[in-house]
Amino acid sequence: MEKKLTKSATNRKIAGVCGGIAEYFNIDPTIVRLIWAACVAFAGTGLLLYIIAALVMPESPDYTGYNG
Repeated sequence: MEKKLTKSATNRKIAGVCGGIAEYFNIDPTIVRLIWAACVAFAGTGLLLYIIAALVMPESPDYTGYNG
């Protein structure tokens, strides 16, 4: 089966971008979130990249929406 980069259906905090990247590379999502936070804090470009990724990355086929 071919691996595809999608937003996470189960590991979401904001949009599922970090969770999706972590699932794709098979690593802990906390590590991805820490790296992303460092990019936002030190480089300043992380926030813009996150917004673009949230808009461009497709939803996981397992995602059914917010269940409250």
